[in-house]
Amino acid sequence: MSPIETWGQTGGDQRERGGQQPEFPGRRSFITVLIAVGTAVVGATLAIPLVRFAIYPVLAQTSKTSWSSLGPFGGLQPLQAPQRRTVKVTSVDGWLKSASSKVVYVTKGSRKGAIRGVEVLSAICPHLGCEVAWNGAEGKFFCPCHGSVFAPDGAHISGPAPRGMDTLPVKILDGDLLVRYEYFRELVPYKEVMG
Repeated sequence: MSPIETWGQTGGDQRERGGQQPEFPGRRSFITVLIAVGTAVVGATLAIPLVRFAIYPVLAQTSKTSWSSLGPFGGLQPLQAPQRRTVKVTSVDGWLKSASSKVVYVTKGSRKGAIRGVEVLSAICPHLGCEVAWNGAEGKFFCPCHGSVFAPDGAHISGPAPRGMDTLPVKILDGDLLVRYEYFRELVPYKEVMG
């Protein structure tokens, strides 16, 4: 039997079994698949910016602060008593960029982080966050809220504060004393940076 006759017999046998032809995907199913794939690609493309927008604050570094100048380092010498200075702090938290003024004290110090015998103290009391004030007549820092007392170098003397005043990172650049303002956890006996 020739191949053509064999093919014709196979075709005839299929017609005799009910006339079923082998099924091939038609144009409609191809277009349906094409539309589904196109919709998935467009949806994913549009979803990428939305997902990035939603996740960015989680992945972004929070409370990033910059260095602030306290003036010429030579102008601080000789340092007889703590000097109150106000620094402008610009912080970035997610999309929010804010600027505020914070009080710091430039004082003599020998703790870790002091530069040439000078360190900068945060004016925030480590007890409950009140602003500590320098009393020149008594030569001590006093917290007006709950009565904590600190030495001129920020060491804890008395009161409910669990530790001394917190030191801030400092550096000297082009003759200026720079400080990076940080926030610390309150009510704990150790210094823990919050942001």
